Amino acid sequence: MMRNVWVLAEHTDGKLKRVTFELLTKGREICAAVGGTLCAVLIGSGVEGMAPDLQKWASKVWVVDQPSLENYTPDAYAKAMTTIFEKERPIMLLLAASSNGRDLAPKLAARFDGALASSCTDVVMDGGRLVGIRPVLGETAFVRVGFKSPLQIMTIRPNVIPVTEPENPSNGTVEKVDVTFDEKDLRTKVLEVTKAAGKVELTEASIIVSGGRGMGGPENFKILEELADVLGAAVGASRSAVDAGWRPHSEQVGQTGKVVNPTLYIACGISGAIQHLAGMKTSRWIVAINKDPEAPIFKLADFGIVANLFDVVPKLAEEIKTMKTD
Repeated sequence: MMRNVWVLAEHTDGKLKRVTFELLTKGREICAAVGGTLCAVLIGSGVEGMAPDLQKWASKVWVVDQPSLENYTPDAYAKAMTTIFEKERPIMLLLAASSNGRDLAPKLAARFDGALASSCTDVVMDGGRLVGIRPVLGETAFVRVGFKSPLQIMTIRPNVIPVTEPENPSNGTVEKVDVTFDEKDLRTKVLEVTKAAGKVELTEASIIVSGGRGMGGPENFKILEELADVLGAAVGASRSAVDAGWRPHSEQVGQTGKVVNPTLYIACGISGAIQHLAGMKTSRWIVAINKDPEAPIFKLADFGIVANLFDVVPKLAEEIKTMKTD
């Protein structure tokens, strides 16, 4: 069996997501350690034009470009992966720990008798073996996960691996794969896709501005949106804000929402419940704004502002606007 490492490319609106290049960076590192070859898998409709961006990184790019793959469904993507697996099998498959990746990875592990480590933050060599590092117990500890199966599958969180451009671009080959679908392969149908126009996707964002119960109501999130616009950031929310109907569930940060790893996380009116901290505590820099000096969020924050957020946030936005125009 060839010692190939595969990366499943994630994309949206005709562009590869940043997490794809994070996975490719880690894939190249793994291949250098095990003497393997990096391959990329690109699945979708109208995606062939993205292949050249992957060729710079991977020695081979598998492309499945068919109208029936316009929207992600687990059945269709699993069939596409099965068709490619019939040609060649990797020792490791890396996927993003996104909604799609977390859905597809266990299905592939079951289908190909692979071992799965989910929501990892890194992959390292340990005694000649590849080991996944993943947080547990509400992000309070990390475990090292080894593998016994010949096929190792990992989902890796976005924004945890710095992207390093290849010094010597691969100029890899592209192989198109045609997949024949029948009814059992297309049991799931996407009826509608709703996107927030112009908004930064939460798991891809390098800066996130989040609001909690201290926002007081849905109308007050406008000041967070204004700050986010100035920073080029995404807007997030705590579970209490989402449960109150102030923000959509797609913006929920936490153990039952989305786990994020931005460079900067600004928590506004968020007390710091364990559930919420589990979803953002790995952020590189955390700024907390809360009028309660005893709020648990301050124990985690790198910078804390004990003040009324309705005084601080608008002034912060204005100051950043001024800095940008100077």
